[in-house]
Amino acid sequence: MPSYSELRNTNYYYYCIKFTLNVYSMLFSFLGLCVLCVGVYAETERQKNRTLEGMFLAPAVVLMLFGLVMFTVSVVGMVGSLRDNKMLLHMFLCVLCVLLALQALALIIALIFEKKTSALFQSSIREGIKHYYDDLDFKNILDYVQEKFSCCGGDEYMDWGVNQYHFCNGTGPLACGVPYTCCVRQKVVGEVVNTLCGYNTLKKERVNLDGVIHVRGCIHAVNLWMGDNVGATVGLCFAVGLPQLLGIILSCLFWNLLVEMSKSGDVMDFRMLKKTEFEYSELDLSGAGCCLCLPREGGYLPIPSFASETWAPEPVAATPQSIAHKQPLCRAEMQLGMQGGDEVDNQI
Repeated sequence: MPSYSELRNTNYYYYCIKFTLNVYSMLFSFLGLCVLCVGVYAETERQKNRTLEGMFLAPAVVLMLFGLVMFTVSVVGMVGSLRDNKMLLHMFLCVLCVLLALQALALIIALIFEKKTSALFQSSIREGIKHYYDDLDFKNILDYVQEKFSCCGGDEYMDWGVNQYHFCNGTGPLACGVPYTCCVRQKVVGEVVNTLCGYNTLKKERVNLDGVIHVRGCIHAVNLWMGDNVGATVGLCFAVGLPQLLGIILSCLFWNLLVEMSKSGDVMDFRMLKKTEFEYSELDLSGAGCCLCLPREGGYLPIPSFASETWAPEPVAATPQSIAHKQPLCRAEMQLGMQGGDEVDNQI
């Protein structure tokens, strides 16, 4: 079985890393585009009845930013892997490293400054509660969290006193109460939900609300759930971080491979040919296949313009040393190689 150093000098290693990175980038660019489209659609619908002043409180805006970043970064990696462009691959690698480092830093800061983080979330949730009935996206998310984690409000159930429909000086049926998603109830098939089950609960003490509503805030409920379900919490962190780490490893391997190829004597820079006044008409692409990208021992040589009709390449003895790092050249790569020297244009 060949060693890693021997395998690394084969065409199979080059194409495996190249197309794995390309498929990886393509999948995430498609996923980012889908998230971006969902965010744009949700924001368009939200703007029809928008009263929420805080822009970053809107889940649609978060989806748009997340999808845009994912799509842009993935496209850079996809183009860089297709074109063997070291600059784009290096940019893709650096952005992934920065994003992963920022996420890790944010997690560490959130754990160290837990009280300040909770206060920030509490103020954001209280701001959203003020416009609970004006923003459907936020309402649906908060209702789901309150039902899923058996909680009410951000820090506690009294947070609902900031809403104009629920504060105690109001005159409507919801005055001094909480939404029905805060209520303690048994889920029965066909049950008619009592939407006024939280009536006048803001006037009562916590001890008197046992079995009526959930008095614990959602911030504390989520923290307790994460502490009780360490496996799920760690799995969620890995689900977020591992795909990014995989992209970093693939792009690092491919970028280092391209750097080694560009430093070897097998690399032809068509700009250097132009400077030496070597004139050629096209490449000898015989044996390149229908896609013009099949590997060929000895590479695809430029045909001199003065001998384009009588050109015949000299046979090359194929040895493991002579074909190391010899990759094919597509027509598009030749055209791009004459514009910039940062790509591996040809190996002969």
